[in-house]
Amino acid sequence: MTALPRGETPGSPAADDTGVVADPSTDLPAPSAPDEGHGTDGGSPAAEGAADAAETDGDGSRATGADGVEPPPVNDQAAEAAAEPGDTTGTDGAIDADAGSDAGTDADPTGTADGTADGAAADPAPLSEAEAELAAQRELRERIEQRKAEKEGPIAAGAKLSGRAADLLAAVRAVESGEKPATSFFDAPAPAAPRRTAAVPAPARTRGPEPAPAPQGPSSEAVGAVAAVLAEGGAPGALAGPAAEVLGAQAADVLREDPWQLLTVPGVGPEQADGFARALLGAGCGPDDERRTAALVGWLLERAALQGHTALDGTAVRAALAERSVSDPGAAVDHAVAEGVVLAFRDDEGDQGAEGGHDEGGQESATVAKHGEDAGEGAEDGAGQQPVQVLLGLDRYALAEESLADGLARLVNACEKDADWTEAASAAGSPSAAELIRAVAAHGLVAHTGGEAARAEPAALIGAARGLGLRALGAAHSVDGRHRLAGATGDPSAAVTLTGLLSGTEGPGRDEEGAIAVDLLVVLDAPQLDVETAAILVESLADGTRLVLSGDPGVLGSAGAGQVFADVLAARACPQIVSRTPDPGPIGELVSGIGIGELNQVAAPGKEVVIVPVRDAGEAVHRTVQLVADSVPRAIGVPSADTQVITVGHGGSAGTRALNAALKQRLNPGPGRFGGFDPGDRVVHVPTPGRTLPGVVVSADAEGLHLDCAGTELVVAQARVASSVRHGWALSAHQAAGMRWPAVVVVLSGDAAQGLTRPWVYTAFSRGERHLSVVHGVDQALPRAVAQSPAENRTTRLRTLLEAQAR
Repeated sequence: MTALPRGETPGSPAADDTGVVADPSTDLPAPSAPDEGHGTDGGSPAAEGAADAAETDGDGSRATGADGVEPPPVNDQAAEAAAEPGDTTGTDGAIDADAGSDAGTDADPTGTADGTADGAAADPAPLSEAEAELAAQRELRERIEQRKAEKEGPIAAGAKLSGRAADLLAAVRAVESGEKPATSFFDAPAPAAPRRTAAVPAPARTRGPEPAPAPQGPSSEAVGAVAAVLAEGGAPGALAGPAAEVLGAQAADVLREDPWQLLTVPGVGPEQADGFARALLGAGCGPDDERRTAALVGWLLERAALQGHTALDGTAVRAALAERSVSDPGAAVDHAVAEGVVLAFRDDEGDQGAEGGHDEGGQESATVAKHGEDAGEGAEDGAGQQPVQVLLGLDRYALAEESLADGLARLVNACEKDADWTEAASAAGSPSAAELIRAVAAHGLVAHTGGEAARAEPAALIGAARGLGLRALGAAHSVDGRHRLAGATGDPSAAVTLTGLLSGTEGPGRDEEGAIAVDLLVVLDAPQLDVETAAILVESLADGTRLVLSGDPGVLGSAGAGQVFADVLAARACPQIVSRTPDPGPIGELVSGIGIGELNQVAAPGKEVVIVPVRDAGEAVHRTVQLVADSVPRAIGVPSADTQVITVGHGGSAGTRALNAALKQRLNPGPGRFGGFDPGDRVVHVPTPGRTLPGVVVSADAEGLHLDCAGTELVVAQARVASSVRHGWALSAHQAAGMRWPAVVVVLSGDAAQGLTRPWVYTAFSRGERHLSVVHGVDQALPRAVAQSPAENRTTRLRTLLEAQAR
């Protein structure tokens, strides 16, 4: 393992850069453990007042926390990005999700859980393992028969809708049944709006400032009622608004009946919920209260989802419950499953068919036949067989994974497989592009892997398909990715963002059946696809549509739960085309080595790669500002506006908060008169978790903060500025995924060492097009992370479902 390449700091004395890394004898700041809540840091200006000492967004950090259980290792991007808009975790005045000790968990040791003791005394004699297995199999068969009967009957759609959605559904059903004429719902008959022609790309539209979506908050009456209940329980009144938003109009009644529902509010931990429950219920509650145990199970699964999991092993859940003073974790899991808080699944795909695990359509999920203590420990499913793993998951992710697996199978089977694209393949610019075109001609689903240079191959595929008269389109993760794809195809109408495509603001629109009007869709940056977005996308594609998932498997994963691209590759559910086009130049060579676990020296005659050793976080901030404001513009020719700083986390003495404050002071000083921002400030807007829109502050007025996001003016309402806008000179690697800049400065201070993993380094180092500066203060932690910290899988069920379908 060799060190990173030597290089002089652009425009600085060579004496400052005599070494590749900091002298090992130099005193470096002691690395501090990453804060468990770092993943949920939203980074809003209001939250940035909290100086989280070692908050990182590293890919491989494990969340142990106060509960004592260590969930499977995951990327922390989901946790970081999912809470970005609200940023209620780890901030002054907010309740930390894992703050404090477990002292508050043993609420009222003398009290008993409602109904728990009596129920335990009335339990029948325990069944033998064989009897339990037979009972579980009977229960599973009954469930399958019930589901079959439900499928044969009419589907009661919209049963859980409320508000305007329910009113619209009722109106549609009234018209369909003939109870009311369609015109009765209008003041006057109006002609139907003309539908866009699917075969012709939508022309470019000139639009005025686009207001950022502002969700409608709860009524003041509901918030006031919740505040009164919170006051009775000694909880902060600041939680009234979030609680009313999460729990609905009846939030006050819900909390009074079940105080542990406070756990559904972001930022609230079990200790705080326990204290709130004791204040409301007194001695009538205890650690085994079924309301408490059910809420804890849901809380554990929600927290796992923020970390990228769609399911958790039942053993880990039970261990976490035991750490929370639950005396019978197995019974608590059983109760949570029975109440529908979570779903249970068996991971014994080989036996699903024998137990009736599939219905007539072959799509029945692996619903658990037995759960609880024995099943969660991996009870053997018959003599001589391996133990069976039981996974617990939230229904929203379970349904999304099953819907996605079904949709991908539909695309695979419905595609025309005898299409002749030979001439288009022969005209491709590279062998990899030709191979991709031939694969897409014969298959409805294709996976394509490669680095930045390999994006030319999907672009060639889109051009070839359009030349054949097909409606072909490419969807990127970010606005920057859309611009790069448009440049590669030479046709701006051929590139959209995935968010814009699904919302209908970009692309050709939908056909009369409601499907996206395309024949071929190429999704770039596929590792950024979370399972819910992927399920919505696939459901929006008509039969016969070809889908290509393209991306670099070495980068950080999605902000939301799931690892769709990795699961599709691992399940080998479709042909996989591996690009043979390497990324050029010293940066491409360096990143290619990182992808296989090697941190090699590379020749950089044009100062494409420069290492800047530092001794501490203060020096790291100073040298970063010097690079962005002076050295890189003068020596490399890249202006400060095109240079992006990337660091491991938001907190700490060299996190995004500290760096943004220092860069603002140097590049655009001002009083921050617009909610902490001034005209000319570089910012990022996070309208939804996982979506980062870089922009520049233009002005502010009564409507809100006006931003220029890559040429599109966006207005963020005043109420949303604090929670969704932050300064953007410095970003985390998770926020930078899917985007590139002419020059990048990666800051690795001493307290960031524990947040480093190979995917993080790969992502951060590959964001620069022309130049990469590494402010290096982590000594040997960098090569160690590249060599020993590969990507760690999230716990999901999609791969199992895809493999089951393939059989």
